[in-house]
Amino acid sequence: MGHLNLPSSKRSPKQWRLLDIITAFFFGIVTLFFLLVFTPLGDSLAASGRQALLRSSSDPRQRLKVVALVETGKQTAIETCPAEYVDHMPCEDPKRNSILSREMNYYRERHCPAPDQSPLCLIPPPDGYKIPVQWPESLRKIWHDNMPYNKIADRKGHQGWMKEEGPYFIFPGGGTMFPEGAERYIEKLGQYIPIAGGVLRTALDMGCGVASFGGYLLKENILTLSFAPRDSHKAQIQFALERGIPAFVAMLGTRRLPFPAFSFDFVHCSRCLIPFTAYNATYFIEVDRLLRPGGYLVISGPPVQWAKQDKEWADLQAVARALCYELIVVDANTAIWKKATGETCFTNQNEFGIELCDESDDPNYAWYFTLKKCVSRTSHVKEEFGVGIMPKWPERLAKAPSRAIQMKNGFDVFEADTRRWIRRVAYYKRSLNVKLGTPSIRNVMDMNAFFGGFAAAIISDPMWVMNVVPPRKPSTLDIIFDRGLVGVYHDWCEPFSTYPRTYDFIHVVGIESLVKDQNSGKNRCNLVDLMVEMDRILRPEGTVIIRDLPEVIDKVSRIALSIRWTTSIHEKEPESHGRDKIMVATKTFWKPSSIAH
Repeated sequence: MGHLNLPSSKRSPKQWRLLDIITAFFFGIVTLFFLLVFTPLGDSLAASGRQALLRSSSDPRQRLKVVALVETGKQTAIETCPAEYVDHMPCEDPKRNSILSREMNYYRERHCPAPDQSPLCLIPPPDGYKIPVQWPESLRKIWHDNMPYNKIADRKGHQGWMKEEGPYFIFPGGGTMFPEGAERYIEKLGQYIPIAGGVLRTALDMGCGVASFGGYLLKENILTLSFAPRDSHKAQIQFALERGIPAFVAMLGTRRLPFPAFSFDFVHCSRCLIPFTAYNATYFIEVDRLLRPGGYLVISGPPVQWAKQDKEWADLQAVARALCYELIVVDANTAIWKKATGETCFTNQNEFGIELCDESDDPNYAWYFTLKKCVSRTSHVKEEFGVGIMPKWPERLAKAPSRAIQMKNGFDVFEADTRRWIRRVAYYKRSLNVKLGTPSIRNVMDMNAFFGGFAAAIISDPMWVMNVVPPRKPSTLDIIFDRGLVGVYHDWCEPFSTYPRTYDFIHVVGIESLVKDQNSGKNRCNLVDLMVEMDRILRPEGTVIIRDLPEVIDKVSRIALSIRWTTSIHEKEPESHGRDKIMVATKTFWKPSSIAH
């Protein structure tokens, strides 16, 4: 049989190999395009790229360059954080803090990263986020998708903490020690302490859960500041703030809590599990520092008449006796004490070795201040600070406290500040088109509160104010508490101890003073980081008012553009002196899907 001779190709083997490579490369590019656009791989790679960019922006030199560009308006947008940052709290980061010491719960306290270790980016809202339910409806229900964490509902639902119902989390008002509801529990406490009538105004709820206790005390005109650490319950303080209840993240560990001495009329612990008698009763001593003379301490739950905790219960009673506390009642697992109004019964001869602090000790120092194992003296506090002696609420709001009068020209400064803020708030409502006094605003922060005049001027509105006094400013937070308002010490060169999206309205006078050293006049930190932090804690569609000199307002308005706020600049109210201008800003409700990366 003959063979069929086919013509040979005109192309050489090398040419065929080159054509194959080009064709394979082309199809590879097309395949990669489809993978990036139409599969989750694209999202993953994009997130990785953004994370790499964030890491590069944390380089000190690169970060300074970005900050300078934003301040001068040459960079118009700050990057969006990756989705996993949705609930990021820089100073309460479980991953970073987990390597720290467990002794006295040190690892659960504030531990802030250096600025050059923090990504400079804007935190996105979670998928499905909605503008929060308005007060007072929010006391009983919130949107599930705003914080879709079912752990507390699953574990504590049978105790009335919260439950999932359709698109909402529902809060029946219960707690571990009051499963039948906070209202009935408060009625029970009212049999022994003056809940009604204005004698009690400021309260501290330690280890508060979702803060139903503080929420229902508001009906009695008792303003409760609730706190708990960021812990295994996941987002309990976030739930409290979403409900419109005053709260913040804190841990009673190795340091004083960020409040001045003798601030609270009433301190409450419902199964807070604080070991009050440990470390020579250090934690009980800290509670004593915060409680006013004549104030009330309520501990409900362990160790009060609790099974297998007889020694702990006996020690707790012994410490209270050593500090001159009067045991009013023990009702099942609830104990109520009243603090003495002086030091007349205190003796250094006690089994815990508790002593009075030196005369030189200032009990108001409480910003990164290590707990002391000595009792704060009340001798420098006059009798009018005692519960039941000082003016009742609401009279105490407008009366200049003795601690204000002790300042130079204190009475005149207090009176002038009160009048000034009544005038300014009226102007804000009349001329600036802000929503103060409407259901749209519930959680308010004053970042540089001084005497709390702004908060006092809006006291009739359905909102509460976190009054912040920077520790480098004059120490006026005690005066704010004496007026029946609440607040904390905080240095604004660090992030605040709260979750993202927890405030509806932020107010600040003299924003540049918060980042400058008062002595040298040099910046300790920068306005860009500060305003990114303000954006973190502000809710979408939330409002910011900044008052400062015109040149500062020009600077912050440029930064506002980079963090996607809409702004308007206004003149000050006609009656005021000085050169102040006012910037009103609104945080836009953006989502990651709407932002090009």
